[in-house]
Amino acid sequence: MMLTKNKLIGLITIMLLAVGCKEKAGSTQDVTARKSKNTPEQITTKSGVEMLLIPAGRFRMGDDNGDEDQRPAHPVTISAFYMDKFEVSQKDYEKMMGKNPAKFQGPDNPVDRVSWLAAIQYCNMRSLREGLKPCYDLKSETSDFSADGYRLPTEAEWEYACRSGSREKYHFGNSASPLPGYGWFKDNAGNTTHPVGKKSPNPWGLYDMYGNVAEWCNDYYGEDYYHTGPAVDPTGPAADPTGPAEGDERVLRGGSWSSTAESASSAARYGETPGLADVCFGYEAYGFRCVKKAESNP
Repeated sequence: MMLTKNKLIGLITIMLLAVGCKEKAGSTQDVTARKSKNTPEQITTKSGVEMLLIPAGRFRMGDDNGDEDQRPAHPVTISAFYMDKFEVSQKDYEKMMGKNPAKFQGPDNPVDRVSWLAAIQYCNMRSLREGLKPCYDLKSETSDFSADGYRLPTEAEWEYACRSGSREKYHFGNSASPLPGYGWFKDNAGNTTHPVGKKSPNPWGLYDMYGNVAEWCNDYYGEDYYHTGPAVDPTGPAADPTGPAEGDERVLRGGSWSSTAESASSAARYGETPGLADVCFGYEAYGFRCVKKAESNP
């Protein structure tokens, strides 16, 4: 059968439109898959706390252009884990512990004036309230990573979650100019904390990873630890046979309301005495958030 010129053009047009629709549908599916992969699952725990499932992955920890304790930047592999979406608020801390030690009072503000020891006590209490196995032996101050309860994030987990796939100084790039949109620090905090979750989250949905309160991590602080730490799920100098058997300070990350933009970067790290017996040390800038094993039930 002979096709006229007009019919032939029409047939070709229909075929091209069909191919275009098919490619467009395929592109939409690809975008959805990528979005699903990059948007962590959210759960609400029995005690009413929102947590995000941070996916397993590999990232470059540290900063070769940063302070000496941030060098060398090195590849680290992290297993999946759940992390609190927000810093622990004063109302959640008081509900669990029956007291509120914060200097900057406000139920939705992050709890401050919290020592590392007080933070792990909260973790254990939250575990017990939900029928989970506590991670901490409070007497020896050691952690059980096999337990299904709550604990503080390792330093590597914290930085991995903070970076959320980025390799720059901040998750949004190397310039600090956008920082006021993501956190409360020296330039915009007004010498106080602010309600959690009021700034924009990072790409994985975590709020206040920069500023507001500096966050305790599980690890002992080791200035040279990046030269010796393991490449898979590092847990700090005390747990690494090539590092010191113990330490005097625990790690703090993320900077606070009193920090400069530089000291609130993804790789910036600090050490502080776990007990904080002297309030003059400035621990009204210290708070925390919790993590738990990914395979444990919410």
